Amino acid sequence: QVTMALNSSRLLNEENSQGTKRDRKSSEGLELQTPSSFQDNPLQQLQLASQEVLEKAKKNGRSKCPRCSSSRMFYCYTCFVPVETVPTKEIPTVKLPLNDDIIKHPNETDGKSTAVHAKLLAPDDVTIYKYPCIPEYKEKRHEIALVFPGFNSVSVKDIAFHLQKYAKQSVCDDDNACCREPFLKQAKIEPEEGKSLNECISCNTCEGTGLKKIIFIDSTWNQTNKIITDERLQGLLQVELKTRKTCFWRHQKGKPDTYLSTIEAIYYFLVDYHQEILKENYKGQYDNLLFFFSFMYTLIKNAKCCAGK
Repeated sequence: QVTMALNSSRLLNEENSQGTKRDRKSSEGLELQTPSSFQDNPLQQLQLASQEVLEKAKKNGRSKCPRCSSSRMFYCYTCFVPVETVPTKEIPTVKLPLNDDIIKHPNETDGKSTAVHAKLLAPDDVTIYKYPCIPEYKEKRHEIALVFPGFNSVSVKDIAFHLQKYAKQSVCDDDNACCREPFLKQAKIEPEEGKSLNECISCNTCEGTGLKKIIFIDSTWNQTNKIITDERLQGLLQVELKTRKTCFWRHQKGKPDTYLSTIEAIYYFLVDYHQEILKENYKGQYDNLLFFFSFMYTLIKNAKCCAGK
């Protein structure tokens, strides 16, 4: 997860002190990402607002948070506001099609978390909870999904079809009219006879059983077990982004490159949702979610090049 509290040189030194070693092949791998429309460096293809304000702030160094007066670089990761040298009016605002809940592990370092990017750039649609203080989702699970890889996870394009099962079960539970095995033990439900999966999805959306909220977990991958096994998240539809590869410079050793940082997961999910569920052409509507991320990516990449990494 991303830290904006340090400049590029300090970030590089920190990575070295933690024993992070990448050979030339893995460094070059940061530049070859999916989807295929993004060649070389996918972040160069983004339609971003001007980052001149960040360039100026970098030259000026750390500044005060207007709320808590803490010394920060670019923004305060505890108050979720830009610092004094970064005028709020010069930071882009992104409107999201869904409400986003981010569940942050209590031991996740605030300064390294990319979740704050989403809150800064889409403040009206993003809520960050610090675990274990999270909502109860069971009553609304027919309109909620959790982005997390797992044995029962589905692709974005299949979300509406699978939520239909939750909606039917919710009605059944309310009427006390049937008894079922726990959801995860049920046999897979296939599309209705004579209908394709896409037709079921389209019909399902029209019936009002579509997705309204998406949940993300913000933690290191080694910390996720405590959150993902919480009873309040059990039974939620899990969605996995299997075709995207991370650009994150803190990628954890031993984990596949499809394990994304929080802000990457949010961004790529929304791009897929826009195309697969809303059935609309994507024209960069959510690109500014990577406004800070792409800036830091370039800083660190350049610092590594200068250091011969």
